[in-house]
Amino acid sequence: MIIGLSTASLFSRELTENCFRIVNSLKIPLCEVFLSTYREYEPSFIDILLDRIGETKVYSVHTLTQQYEPELFNVMQRTREDNEAIFVKCADAAGRLGASYYIFHGPAKFKKLPYVHDYPKLGARLEELRALMKKYSFGKTDMAYENVHWAFFNNPEYFDNLKKYTGIKTCLDIKQAKLSGYSSEEYIKCMGKRLTNVHLCDYNNQGFPTLPGKGMVDFVKLFRTLKEYGYDGPLMIEVYADNYVDYDELARCYDYLNECLFQANDNTH
Repeated sequence: MIIGLSTASLFSRELTENCFRIVNSLKIPLCEVFLSTYREYEPSFIDILLDRIGETKVYSVHTLTQQYEPELFNVMQRTREDNEAIFVKCADAAGRLGASYYIFHGPAKFKKLPYVHDYPKLGARLEELRALMKKYSFGKTDMAYENVHWAFFNNPEYFDNLKKYTGIKTCLDIKQAKLSGYSSEEYIKCMGKRLTNVHLCDYNNQGFPTLPGKGMVDFVKLFRTLKEYGYDGPLMIEVYADNYVDYDELARCYDYLNECLFQANDNTH
């Protein structure tokens, strides 16, 4: 496992095109690129990013998915197609940036009434989207479905039912697991070998997000659990801009998580 940083952690502090300057100054070797609006999905904007990446490797791409992802599942073909046009731009961006995965939120829950999921239909649609992602990313990028408390994937049982009908990979967000009322381990168990990425944030006893090391999460235990389930991928810091004062504090968080990872890998304990 390796600690990385999502540029979503810099959202509202830095323009996306300036984020690599910060990531490289912190000497973080791996990142997830957060594209936050429509103009950032355009090829001309990706050209700017490619000139500024520096030494950091892009592992994954994440977008402000409320803008279009829920409508990729709309019952109307015209609506789906209009949003597919945005989706394939993001696929092109992910491929050009060399990302292995596009982090996917999927359909959102807009109603308070219980949802009855058609898992075969959802799985078939996800496979169509995976095919588009691979086609327009030049075969470089697959999709990783992230658990989110306001979306369809807000409980482990959902993915247990869905994975019979799709080969989609997954991304664990430990903050979103907490907000959904489930433990990270419950999600890790249901994701199994599909897990390809982990988003790291801490939270206090009221559930509010904090910088890792400032809250209640036992990261050594979390990393050991991931290791026990066979996970050996990235661990991305994904926090909010108001969770830290300055970039020195973010650097200390990175060092803290690396120390936790060292302890988790130490077989003498």
